[in-house]
Amino acid sequence: MVHGWPDTHRLWDTTVEALKGHYRCVRFTLPGFEPGAPKRAHPFEELLAKLKQVIEEACPGGPVTLLLHDWGCLFGYQFAMRHPEMVERVIGVDIGDAGSRAHLAQIGASGKLKIVAYQVWLAAAWLLGSDAMARTMARLICVPPGREVRAQMGYLYAMRWFGVAGGFKDLRVFKPDCPMLFLYGKRKPVMFHSDTWAQRVESRAFDTGHWVMVQAREEFNAALLDWLLVKDSLRGSTFS
Repeated sequence: MVHGWPDTHRLWDTTVEALKGHYRCVRFTLPGFEPGAPKRAHPFEELLAKLKQVIEEACPGGPVTLLLHDWGCLFGYQFAMRHPEMVERVIGVDIGDAGSRAHLAQIGASGKLKIVAYQVWLAAAWLLGSDAMARTMARLICVPPGREVRAQMGYLYAMRWFGVAGGFKDLRVFKPDCPMLFLYGKRKPVMFHSDTWAQRVESRAFDTGHWVMVQAREEFNAALLDWLLVKDSLRGSTFS
């Protein structure tokens, strides 16, 4: 389970409760997102290596199901394309082919401006070390309560827009070769996937914003567990 901004491993608390009777759940906090983390940008390759380390230690010799949200989708999707032998299936939450030609064409100029506005703001908050700026944006985009939002968490946006720590290079649009479920919220100022991409995978929309697992936890967990159990029944074994 891999989270995004501005979360930690605690994002998945209720999901773990829903799944733990059937599956072993492994989660961790992205480097730099833990409380008290110093101001540092962690390079993309370092973050992918961290994910690989977690998977190898948690499930040696066997593939895993990736459950991903927000920035976790970027890392998980790229990881799955690099290491397909380590990934059994993928569940992406609210981030699809964001940034692709199809996605940018669909959201138009207005959508692009909205994305640039909040992401550059958070990148600037990281550069300035301004927790106040980060928390202001969190309120504006309706981050669920209980988050300890800090400027340090915005280093990924600084990498994206200012090329900090080498930025993000050679990213590819995820075209899954394994079973995939895509869950997303419909009530957002801008979508993070194109319709054509969502049609290529199994997908389900929820009447929520970006944090589907928080804003519709019961429906989200039920859809997640149902999909996993159906996939396991079709292949006649239980994934662990």
